[in-house]
Amino acid sequence: MISYKNMHQGYPKETLARFLKAREWNVSKAHKMIVDSLNWRIQNEIDSVLERPIVLVDLYRSIRDSQLIGLSGYTKEDTATGCLIMKLATFSLLLGILSQVHYYVQSHIQINEYRDRIILPRLTQQFGQPVTKCIKVLDMTGLKLSALSQIKILTSISTIDDLNYPEKTETYYVVNVPYIFSACWKVVKPLLQERTKKKVKVLTSYGRDELLKIMDYSSLPHFCRREGSGSSKHSSTDVDNCFSLDHPFHKELYDHIKEQALCRELIKMGSLHVSIPEPDPDDAKIVEVIQAEFQKIGEQDESPNGNKD
Repeated sequence: MISYKNMHQGYPKETLARFLKAREWNVSKAHKMIVDSLNWRIQNEIDSVLERPIVLVDLYRSIRDSQLIGLSGYTKEDTATGCLIMKLATFSLLLGILSQVHYYVQSHIQINEYRDRIILPRLTQQFGQPVTKCIKVLDMTGLKLSALSQIKILTSISTIDDLNYPEKTETYYVVNVPYIFSACWKVVKPLLQERTKKKVKVLTSYGRDELLKIMDYSSLPHFCRREGSGSSKHSSTDVDNCFSLDHPFHKELYDHIKEQALCRELIKMGSLHVSIPEPDPDDAKIVEVIQAEFQKIGEQDESPNGNKD
């Protein structure tokens, strides 16, 4: 079956292990999770998502300018993962065309599928061993209370990842952490499973020195390349900016999707409307806690003695 092939990419045992790990090694729950994921792929035509370009290109550029996610480079060969997907979580910047959420969901799934079908198999061949996971660097610069208005779309994307691409991330490195993140992390961390807590590494400042231990400078994302700890700005061309449509990764991805569409002799106009699975109850509880913490911080800031920063 094409859906299962696209899911495991030649490594069914590793794939089964990922789903088992996501369900705490409960066989029946892992089996249900896999079946549900396969049904989700079939019902939402996920296997053809790389044949459906988001047109016009200006629309896609708008998505790239606000959905800040991309590939910056790779970890050193002696690390466990070999692949590095860079991801920015500045929620306050995730604006753009939020009235058309399905475009963001489609773009996110396309990046996931391109990673799993093209990038990781390419690295597997290069390293001569299975490369099935990545690491993510999340930049919290600009995180504000206004992020509460974007929690719905972020929860939708996170739910898709958790239920259909489980255990694809080896480690999350969080950089440029503001007070609001520290406050939320303090109350959310105790709710997380132990394996999830171990994945999250909150780095000092923009994380340059810590990340250089696992990757070369050329693979650092642009937001981690500041030379001085007191610097709040950094220069970056569109080619260096791993979120820009002009970055080699996004140009390669978009060209691949257009080429696949032409090969099928059909460019399917419009967006791909994907059904969002119901989140895990524990994950839904965490979202509620985050919302409550945001609300509490907002009330503190509005008080006469509140901190407006």
